[in-house]
Amino acid sequence: IQSTKFGTAKRRNDMREKKGKSLIEAPDSFVIIDIETTGLMPDWDDIIEVGAIRYEHGIEVRRFSSLVKPPVCEDGSYIDDYIIELTGITNEMLSTAPNIENVLSDLDSFIGNSILIGHNVNFDINFLYDNFEEYLGKSLSNDFIDTMRLSRNLHPEEKHHRLSDLCQRYELSYSSAHRSINDCELTYSCYKHLLSEIDDKFSDFNSFIKSRRRRSYEVKAKDIQSNCTNFDITHPLFGKVCVFTGVLEKMTRKDAMQLVANLGGINGDNVTKKTNFLILGNNDYCKTIKDGKSNKQKKAEKLKLAGCDIEVLPESVF
Repeated sequence: IQSTKFGTAKRRNDMREKKGKSLIEAPDSFVIIDIETTGLMPDWDDIIEVGAIRYEHGIEVRRFSSLVKPPVCEDGSYIDDYIIELTGITNEMLSTAPNIENVLSDLDSFIGNSILIGHNVNFDINFLYDNFEEYLGKSLSNDFIDTMRLSRNLHPEEKHHRLSDLCQRYELSYSSAHRSINDCELTYSCYKHLLSEIDDKFSDFNSFIKSRRRRSYEVKAKDIQSNCTNFDITHPLFGKVCVFTGVLEKMTRKDAMQLVANLGGINGDNVTKKTNFLILGNNDYCKTIKDGKSNKQKKAEKLKLAGCDIEVLPESVF
């Protein structure tokens, strides 16, 4: 429990119960979104700019863009020199910007119930979700698509998938980045390039999803060996048996299993009485999971009720 700008909160990441689903889809009608903030933590930092572009059947129809006046710092400024240099937004610009309530209300009307697309969009969604609840008294429940996630699945061989990396891959100018509406434009361009690559490599989008699913489950625990010789025996994963279920969003399952091994943990393929942690990936794409729980999760919950030393963790906590 910690005191935050929204009051007392307990792991806000785990409290966004009405948050939309992360999708692997290719809609032709959607809203691209991007925000600029004073930092990385919704509990402590503030939104200073919001941008959104609506596309219907692949054609841009409307734009939304607004600066947001954040709270004044102790020194009388709104943002520090780092944010000024990164974004080009100045304290003078923010001094005449509308307040957060008005901007979010207008944004809410703009996006409606559309699917949202963004790059590393969980960051934007989490900030907006918390601020929607605080200032509008409602949840942001739109489903969303992350172009970073698409890139990771399409190019698992590449180490980085930042917006700047995609712009370099697709030969797009990154010079105007870190302003919301410009990042929306870049994200849309990258989204089109990703879909074009998928079309080139696979017969259709469903074939891409199936190949992605196969790659996710190809890795086995016996294939993973630790790269380390010295371990921190106080680490929570040291000596613990970890099993994964679903598709991870932040890394491939192979990378996650390698991380466990390098920390002195033990990977497992199936949930047993020896399993200590079951890490939940994203099952949203899998239509066969009707109640949202994989068989591994159901077994883990049953073992926990029976008194076994097992915890079920979302990927964000892992």
